[in-house]
Amino acid sequence: MRRYLRILALCLGCGVCSLLYTFSQLAVSLEEETGGGGGMPQAATASWPAGGGFGTGRWAGSAGPGTLPGRSDRYSPKTQPVERMHLAVVACGERLEETVTMLKSAILFSIKPLQFHIFAEDQLHASFEGILDRWLFLQTFNYTLYPVTFPSENAAEWKKLFKPCASQRLFLPLILKEVDSLLYVDTDILFLRPVDDIWSLLKKFNSTQIAAMAPEHEEPRIGWYNRFARHPYYGKTGVNSGVMLMNMTRMRRKYFKNDMTTVRLQWRDILMPLLKKYKLNITWGDQDLLNIMFFHNPESLFVFPCQWNYRPDHCIYGSNCQEAEEEGIFILHGNRGVYHDDKQPAFRAVYEAMRNIFVAALALDFLISLSYASPAELAFIGVEQRRKKVKMVVPAADLVAFTWRRVLMVSC
Repeated sequence: MRRYLRILALCLGCGVCSLLYTFSQLAVSLEEETGGGGGMPQAATASWPAGGGFGTGRWAGSAGPGTLPGRSDRYSPKTQPVERMHLAVVACGERLEETVTMLKSAILFSIKPLQFHIFAEDQLHASFEGILDRWLFLQTFNYTLYPVTFPSENAAEWKKLFKPCASQRLFLPLILKEVDSLLYVDTDILFLRPVDDIWSLLKKFNSTQIAAMAPEHEEPRIGWYNRFARHPYYGKTGVNSGVMLMNMTRMRRKYFKNDMTTVRLQWRDILMPLLKKYKLNITWGDQDLLNIMFFHNPESLFVFPCQWNYRPDHCIYGSNCQEAEEEGIFILHGNRGVYHDDKQPAFRAVYEAMRNIFVAALALDFLISLSYASPAELAFIGVEQRRKKVKMVVPAADLVAFTWRRVLMVSC
């Protein structure tokens, strides 16, 4: 009997060791395949107030300041990194919950690793850190927090333009000088498809195009710009800047035609003259300035379909987004506060589902806090969730992606 027990104990010990070794090797191989964590981009400081523009970074899978305790550089990338998709958002006031929900939707469906650039008022930084640091074990994203800053000589004027902090997006090419391409979204955005899909539109830009946006309206009869605007605007109905894909290298290099001077101006030089000329005629702030800019430079804009920026206007007066009817909604934009009132129940239902659905999956962080799993096991869980979409805790997540894109079309 004793010999039997010894053999049984030995077999169990060997089995446990083999299992741990397998997890470890699989995690390392998957990390190398996906490229692991990327470097933290640096923010520009030139012409900004002292301290402005610097970001506080957090990143997964690497050792150093700002990482989770106990991380080892064993899991740092040893091969050529996979391209990271850069996503920027600006959060002020009571936009914390919306922003976090948007980030959840990006993480939930995306395949390639994400780099978040979060511009937020100082009082929101600790809240973002507290939430996002608990998610880093997923190994699917990095993030950098930045203060909201404007050029020092006109900071007050820019900050009060339209909504607080909204015009920050105009200065992203000047602040994020090391970032080549970027997807900017408003806080009230929800991804219903992988960020990878809209990111792939960058490859469709021709040699003159520097940015991509969706039309403000599909139906001119209900359009705002073509009926009320007191300034130039792009195309027949203008464009909406709530989802804006940018090749910022091209934006920084381009010289823009304008109606202020015969000399073409670069991005850093054209913003303030535009504001001075049109500030009494614009209603939607920075979006109006972008419309003016692309009115004079239409060859520089790539226009993507309305399903990439689907708003209440697309169904409030009857369905008028044909692409969404045929293929579903890819990105939901709940502007006008529809996530928080009863005017558009379908929009609110999707928002609340997304707000709550991923919290259960993130409850896996008890493995970290209780030290029940090794870094290798956590890396395995995170990578497999991204690559194979294994939703161990929230199988209903796939239901959101599959169902809501079309349910919205029926419910609006």
